[in-house]
Amino acid sequence: MKIKTPRLVLRPTTLEDIPSIVRNINNLNVSKWLLVVPHPYKAKDARKWIESQKEKLKKKPREDYTFGIELRSEHAVIGGIGIHHIDRYQGTATIGYWLGQDYWRKGYGSEAIESVLDLAFKKLKLRRLEAEVFLENPLSGKLLGKYGFQREGIKRKAARSKADGKIHDGIIYRLLREEYKIKKKK
Repeated sequence: MKIKTPRLVLRPTTLEDIPSIVRNINNLNVSKWLLVVPHPYKAKDARKWIESQKEKLKKKPREDYTFGIELRSEHAVIGGIGIHHIDRYQGTATIGYWLGQDYWRKGYGSEAIESVLDLAFKKLKLRRLEAEVFLENPLSGKLLGKYGFQREGIKRKAARSKADGKIHDGIIYRLLREEYKIKKKK
């Protein structure tokens, strides 16, 4: 599955994407905000991630939609985004994303998130999405707020970043389908 936006293509990653993935995520300013991404991040880590995504594609019903964020003008993966832990009975899932530091504050994250929210609520008919952001990463929470995500609470000492080993409090954000519909109309 591919999702096209004016500047991006959200698509499954391939082994050809390894150099651009490594170039963008092998930066402690990026990886320290991600739960399971080591630092340094090497080609073998990217290969393992890509292979794990291929395995998840085989599972029926799908519980995961993970995309590389390709910048059309560069034909290179500059980040990743996905809907994870999809529970179709409950109508719930989580969302996660990252962008290489050179691509921050240019609207690419917004463009990718909006497309994935449309997938979650329109196609998959989910009723609730959740995201967990490290307390020390307020810009990520601000980006979620732009799409109507509400802060629900804090999980104290919830996670250890694999990149730097630090333990973080996690802020839980949520977005309900009806809230997203209202936000889309504005």
